[in-house]
Amino acid sequence: MRAGLALLLLIVCLGLAAPAARAQCSICTRTAQQLGEKPAKSLNAAILYLMAIPFCVMGFIGYRWWKNEYGNH
Repeated sequence: MRAGLALLLLIVCLGLAAPAARAQCSICTRTAQQLGEKPAKSLNAAILYLMAIPFCVMGFIGYRWWKNEYGNH
């Protein structure tokens, strides 16, 4: 129960930190600078959205693996 609560707290903290990340490659940074402020924010949101999907899939796979390996004990 404690481990599940700690995991949930970690996920919430990481979720709250994600909008502040604003990480971009150099090409995306130059493109965002040329677009202006509002389109640049949309580009940042799209990058974060595209980054989140693989992490969610890998997290689900990791959870299922962990549940199968250690959940039965």
